[in-house]
Amino acid sequence: MNQQLKNQLTSLKKASYQLHLCSTEERNQALELIKQTLLDNSSAILKANKKDLDKMNENDSLYDRLLLDELRIKGICIELQNVIDLNDPLNKALEKSEGPSGIKLKKISVPLGCIGIIYEARPNVTVDVTSLCLKSGNAVLLRGSSSAYESNSVIVNLIQSALEKSHLPKDSVQLMEPDRELTKEMLQANEYLDLIIPRGSAKLIQYVRENASVPTIETGASVVHTFVDKSANIEMACDIIINEKTRRPSVCNALDTVLVHEDIMSDFVPALAEKMKDSGVLIHADMGCHQLLHGSYDDAKLMSDAEDHFNTEFLGLEMNIAVVSDFNTAIEHIRKYSLKHSESIITEDPLHAERFQKEVDAACVYVNTSTAFSDGAQFGLGSEIGISTQKLHARGPMGLEELTSYKWLINSDGLTRA
Repeated sequence: MNQQLKNQLTSLKKASYQLHLCSTEERNQALELIKQTLLDNSSAILKANKKDLDKMNENDSLYDRLLLDELRIKGICIELQNVIDLNDPLNKALEKSEGPSGIKLKKISVPLGCIGIIYEARPNVTVDVTSLCLKSGNAVLLRGSSSAYESNSVIVNLIQSALEKSHLPKDSVQLMEPDRELTKEMLQANEYLDLIIPRGSAKLIQYVRENASVPTIETGASVVHTFVDKSANIEMACDIIINEKTRRPSVCNALDTVLVHEDIMSDFVPALAEKMKDSGVLIHADMGCHQLLHGSYDDAKLMSDAEDHFNTEFLGLEMNIAVVSDFNTAIEHIRKYSLKHSESIITEDPLHAERFQKEVDAACVYVNTSTAFSDGAQFGLGSEIGISTQKLHARGPMGLEELTSYKWLINSDGLTRA
């Protein structure tokens, strides 16, 4: 193993033992100090962020994810405060009982230990995951992308400076060099890491899946669908779809594919085109929708190739729109192309709403609601470590509770087993 990485992992493991012993008050005070340090040094963060931005094309879909400004730094600190305000997830008595032999059993929540996070572009994630890990008593090794290295370096240095002034070990938060070979070693560092969480593209998650021997939780990658049922309120449907697609097109809960019931297509598709015409969204339509959109939507932003992009997570101002013959066909399409992140139906039919939520296999399944709400803060979790698209241990937005495990405490007055 690379010596620098081994040194980081060794000190991280040692710090995790100290962190586990810190009280709720000590962890919260450290987070308060981190928040104030970030606010007081926002100019240094923005200066570093500009260096990163200067190396990236503004048309790159990751540019918006990378961008920081004063407002976003304040928003990051508001989310950090939300984490501070949450109840401590540790040392909770989850269960108490007595075994048949008379042993007294108590099951309590404990930290996972050392967590590795691999993520792309977004420097706000550096603060989000650090705050969640520290609050839940976990040490964290951060592997951000090279595109955000200047930003992440300054942010982590500020966090470590705040930790040094608090009662929490400085080495409980560390940043790796963004080197692919080091990343592979990280993925196999079973002696040091208890869990790895990749946040990012399907390509990143596939790489982690193929190379990790440390347990992982897959988060982030998505192909998000909204099905406009035949009973949908057209105005509501248009408003929801515009919000899902244009609010933050570069995030994982942004819409990728609209499926519209054929009975409503001739009313809905022109109405959507009218509302979206100034949005700048490139639409990949199937033949039926293309005919309806032609002449009412910018021809330069209209393609007739939806079928070629049903597997695409756009992360930008692009989306598919396609017609389905009925409810069952919509479900079949979603089952075929979904990455089990966030899926939505717009309908006035309560039976279809109920069926959709029962039959669609995804972490977050919506009725008449924008998928933009797939977010830890919006779920009242304070923030999120990521949105898990798998089923073991955690699913959906992962907050403090999902960063804990448990252990059994057993006591008696000298019992022995026959």
